[in-house]
Amino acid sequence: MLHSSPLARVKIGRGDQQQMEEARRSAQALLTSGQSQSVKTEVQLMANFPLPLSQKYPHLQVETMLKENVSGSNRAQVLESLNNLVKALNILEKYGCNLTSIIRPKFWRIVKYNNPVFRSTVDAIQGGRAVLHLYGYTKQQLDGLSFPDDVTEPDSETVAMVTLEVMVLRSELAMLIKGTHPHQEVFKDLVPGLDVHQDALVTDATVIPPPKDKSAHKPPPPPVAPKPRLDRVGGQAPKAPPQSSSSGQCNLCGGSATLLCPSCNGQSFCDACDDLFHRHPARTDHKRDRVLKATQGMCSICGLSPAHARCAPCVQMLCRKCDELFHSHPERKGHSRTVLAPTKSNGAPRPTWTCIHCAAVNKPHDSLCATCKRGSTPTNAEWQCKSCTVINPGSSILCEVCERPRLAPRPSITPVLSSPASSSGSNAGEQSHWMCQSCTYANAASAEACEVCGSPGKALDGVPRPPKASGDIGRKSAPPQPKPRASLDAKRQERMKEDGLLLIRQIKEAEKRGISPEEVYAALRSCGAGVRDLCDWQTSELPHLLDEICAMAASVHTGVSTAGEGIKLSRAEAKLAWLTAGGDAERAATQLLRDRQMKMNELNSLGFRDARRCEEALRQSGGEVKGALSVLQRPLLDAFHKRIWSEQPEPSVDPNHPDKERMCRRLLALYELPSWGRCELTLSLLREPDVAYSLEDVVQAVRESHDRDFIRRVLNNECPCCLSIFPRSKMQSLTSCQCSVCLECFTQHFTIMVRDRHIWDMVCPICRGPDITDPEEHDSYFSTLDIQLRECLEPDVYDLFHKKLTEHVLRKDPKFLWCSHCVSGFINEGDQLKVTCLSCCNSFCAKCKKAWEPQHQDLTCEQFQQWKRDNDPEYQRLGLAGYLRDNGITCPHCRFQYALTKGGCMHFSCSQCRYQFCSGCNNPYYTTGCRMEQCPFTSLHAHHPRDCLFYLRDWEATQLQALLQRSGVDFNTERSDEPQADTCGVMEQKDEGGQTVDSPCGAQTQPGQAGLCEKHYREYLVSLINAHSLDPAPLYDAHDLIRACERYRVDTQRADNEDDNAYYARMRKKLMEVPLGEKVPRNTTHQHHRS
Repeated sequence: MLHSSPLARVKIGRGDQQQMEEARRSAQALLTSGQSQSVKTEVQLMANFPLPLSQKYPHLQVETMLKENVSGSNRAQVLESLNNLVKALNILEKYGCNLTSIIRPKFWRIVKYNNPVFRSTVDAIQGGRAVLHLYGYTKQQLDGLSFPDDVTEPDSETVAMVTLEVMVLRSELAMLIKGTHPHQEVFKDLVPGLDVHQDALVTDATVIPPPKDKSAHKPPPPPVAPKPRLDRVGGQAPKAPPQSSSSGQCNLCGGSATLLCPSCNGQSFCDACDDLFHRHPARTDHKRDRVLKATQGMCSICGLSPAHARCAPCVQMLCRKCDELFHSHPERKGHSRTVLAPTKSNGAPRPTWTCIHCAAVNKPHDSLCATCKRGSTPTNAEWQCKSCTVINPGSSILCEVCERPRLAPRPSITPVLSSPASSSGSNAGEQSHWMCQSCTYANAASAEACEVCGSPGKALDGVPRPPKASGDIGRKSAPPQPKPRASLDAKRQERMKEDGLLLIRQIKEAEKRGISPEEVYAALRSCGAGVRDLCDWQTSELPHLLDEICAMAASVHTGVSTAGEGIKLSRAEAKLAWLTAGGDAERAATQLLRDRQMKMNELNSLGFRDARRCEEALRQSGGEVKGALSVLQRPLLDAFHKRIWSEQPEPSVDPNHPDKERMCRRLLALYELPSWGRCELTLSLLREPDVAYSLEDVVQAVRESHDRDFIRRVLNNECPCCLSIFPRSKMQSLTSCQCSVCLECFTQHFTIMVRDRHIWDMVCPICRGPDITDPEEHDSYFSTLDIQLRECLEPDVYDLFHKKLTEHVLRKDPKFLWCSHCVSGFINEGDQLKVTCLSCCNSFCAKCKKAWEPQHQDLTCEQFQQWKRDNDPEYQRLGLAGYLRDNGITCPHCRFQYALTKGGCMHFSCSQCRYQFCSGCNNPYYTTGCRMEQCPFTSLHAHHPRDCLFYLRDWEATQLQALLQRSGVDFNTERSDEPQADTCGVMEQKDEGGQTVDSPCGAQTQPGQAGLCEKHYREYLVSLINAHSLDPAPLYDAHDLIRACERYRVDTQRADNEDDNAYYARMRKKLMEVPLGEKVPRNTTHQHHRS
């Protein structure tokens, strides 16, 4: 027998394709609008269409997905792989529905890989991420997939098409697992072990058997899918399917099933069992379907409308609309359907009701409107509470007494009316009793009202039974009006309402006075309703009642107390027993004894055997076991309390103590070490020979680490100053370097620096860092140093440090001035030349720092200095020595002026700011490497220009005079007319006994040098050269010229065939192109004395 391919056996018609496209467009429109719950009918129709997979799923690669994910050597494995694929499709369907929803989730843009649900479902199959790519998750990230950054909204049409295909594929695979798929031959080559002659795989999945229609008498036309067989498959008889939705029973409790879970092998659940069963984390993502019960006469496709006809070939019950749409297919037009008769019921179903307030249509069993939350009856209709039977107004939702909600009324029962013939033919015996409609009690026919509830009797036709006449029965007269019996019910209801309101008032009043509702209830049972004020009764009478309960309990107690003594009970215990017994005194006494015996047994189990002491402790604690334990344990802890509260010092931890565990416990209690092992490590370190560790140092090191070698390194640190061994916790270091010194050396070093040295000397005692001449380094260093010095310096030393630091900062202010008469400084806010010191009250010039004289008024500093030379006898007497003093050294950093000459050592250190510079050119001195490129020096050095005194001081006076004469500059050679000593009187800075002092030069003067020594006369001539910016290069000889060119990096390469004159002339020209010193002092006013 030849078999064609699965797709060839499926007949495809043009009508199927058109209906498929119509259903697809309808479903896509619903999904695009966010109505994902309304497409079940279209999805079911699309799943039943016999189209090839490539036409039914144009976006999904269904064949590839099934081949890669469905496999197995037996049917159980194939079924498990199909279930895994259905679970993954269920999760993918939720992703798509979330994207098409009007209100999307907060994190809809990204799918995380570490999501356990995603990892166990979508990521566990092949092709799951491809579906996410179709949704729009195309950007790959480290922890998941996301939409591209430029995409603000998902493409709703594309997402709807892909989501619809996922929903249809999931529905088809679910039908394939259940065995209800109408076209299983399509999946024969894709699902291994699938036999087209059987409906389902051999599995334990729940199968819904089709209802049998015995009325079908003629054979139906050949169906597209054959009926399931119950013969043997694979040599084994198939198992009987469990109860499914068709039977309407829950698989767990046997109740009425309302939900069907395809992921749980098609098991059916009621609402309660489904809530409990699917709380498990592994089953929370299962998607359940509502059970469409065919026995209830509902359509098996839409599940909304009553079934109109049953189709035997399709094994379905359909409503009119679904029947017309489903059987419009050419291959199903010939199916014979059986029209179903309307279902008989004992009573008419309850209709829906319309709210009279908001006109909203509600379900039959809803007691409150779903929109406005109001009752289903008119507001003026009273209703009876089902709990306390109080009549409440129709406008109230809660009962006024018990505050319980209003319940929906019972459905009306249609009475079965007897026919007139039967009523006329009935005998009198059948009419001897009538049933009360309120309490269903069978009353005698002669009774006018119910003997139980008192409700008036009614005839069978619903008319109230007329009462019998009081007189002659045979006499025809007007029947007397019956006495209304409803007043009895009203009185009973009114009395119950009053009692309830009274009880509520009593409870509220008692709660205001700190009395619980339980106490109110017990008091009512004890004293009855005759007491008006229960609160006063509890204050005055309840203590006596509790004493009586204690006495009753003590009188019946026989086995606990000693002879001649009764059991000791407290009022607190009696009150608890009284509340437990609900106000019954006898029951309270029994309960009191029972509670006391339980407490005694509990104390005995804890080791307290003395019954008398236990009873006394319970009495003192009011019957509380915890309080009784405190009373019983207090004598046992007296010795411990006296020891811990004594004023004697706590003994220290002895590492050599024989009881090692005791020392470890003390370490845990006193030092809070993290573990018992750390305590043992501490003791072993302290027991090592030749160690000088303190207990606190070892404990702190053990807290940081458990490594013994690391702890030894922490405890052994050598101070580079005093060469002593200290733990790291007692070492101090600056933030600018890695050097560490002990706390004592650190304190002594900075104390000496603050008291005796300058602020610039407050650096590391080991590496002398950092370089605080750098402004950025300066600010960050002193900000952290201030915090460190605050804790280690004495208060007076720390105040001195702050004072010096403040002065140092003030010097950077251009308005800050040092007084030329004293050592004070201040900020000058004015712009006048004359300023007055706030400390010594002396005036001086703010610019030249000279003492102020009236002649300086309206004169510049240069004009005033020239006037001094021309008119001041003292100035004239000093001659050039006074000139050199007035044109002394000025610090280029802080502008502090020194009345000293520039001769001697050119390395000058300012006493105010500690700035080191050359007194001849003002260029800085570097103690380490400088910032100039290709500088070969790494020690103390400076870079001097060629016109600096540093180089010109080595020239002879005649050479300097020749340079001045060459430029036409006058200079002095003879002393002034005033008699002078034979020694030079120029002031210099000298080191005497380790101190820097200012004193006269004292060197012998020479003739022709204006009364100065050789050194200071050369300084005078160099000052004239610098004042006129004269270049000494024209007077260089060949050797000095080449040395100067090499010093200033001038190319000294000789050209070919270049003679000496041309070469030196070219070198001199190149050298003179190098600029002179920019910081060289160039005074414009000079002293000239001619002989």
